[in-house]
Amino acid sequence: MADDKIILGWREWVGLPALELEQIRAKLDTGARSSSLHVEQSEEYVEAGVLWVRFAIDPVAKRDRTRTWFAAPILDKREVTDSGGNRTLRPFIKTPICIAGQTYEIEINLTNRREMLFPMLLGRTALVPRIMVDPALSYTLGNFDPEAMA
Repeated sequence: MADDKIILGWREWVGLPALELEQIRAKLDTGARSSSLHVEQSEEYVEAGVLWVRFAIDPVAKRDRTRTWFAAPILDKREVTDSGGNRTLRPFIKTPICIAGQTYEIEINLTNRREMLFPMLLGRTALVPRIMVDPALSYTLGNFDPEAMA
């Protein structure tokens, strides 16, 4: 039922607090199953028998413009088909997302999205069952707020 869902536009500002990104532009894509985040670099390693990924967030997405490194256990590695039909094996992590006043965990894969207009893509699994997308709308949650990144 649509009554209990939040209606958002095809692009919105969202937050990834565990990755120190209070605001990042995201394309809400119901045609994509999984969500993706642009990272500058990544490397996998094993710690205490668990596979982890160390990755650098794009400094353009951060106010201080410094490359920040993060690490997270790899939840899974899955083959992802991009919009051009190319398949790649990508690491998936879990992280909280803040969107429309709600915070909840989502799975995202880490990849180089440098050539894309949006550093983040939110797929169906991050939207269901909370959010409906109206493709006629855009930035329904408001515009970029530089003060939020202070």
